[in-house]
Amino acid sequence: MENADTLKDARDLLLGLHKALVDFERSIYEGMNGKVTSGQFLNLLLEDRDFAWLRKFSTLIVEIDEMFAQKDGYSGEQVDAHLGKVRELMELREANDDFISRYQNALQQDLDAAGKHAEIKSLLSATQ
Repeated sequence: MENADTLKDARDLLLGLHKALVDFERSIYEGMNGKVTSGQFLNLLLEDRDFAWLRKFSTLIVEIDEMFAQKDGYSGEQVDAHLGKVRELMELREANDDFISRYQNALQQDLDAAGKHAEIKSLLSATQ
């Protein structure tokens, strides 16, 4: 599989992982604070520091999307750099303690998130 195809697949899996993590965090938040509207929850995701750890995923997804959308194309080096960022995220390298503890907690408590994480790691291990 070409690295660009691998990155596209990883991006799609990252999107699913991000959704699972957001759903997990929302259920915890609403369990403690009561129901919120989608707009209210979006504001929390964007502005509340308790949800800042999730922005690592959304930021990387956007970076990958922007790379693929470049009018003048993208280079193999850009693809490899983004694959490296996905690997770093999945292996918890270059992450702070808050991110690591929150991510590991979500993986331990949410089967959907754990499954998506495993799928991404498997995809990446096949292309090293």
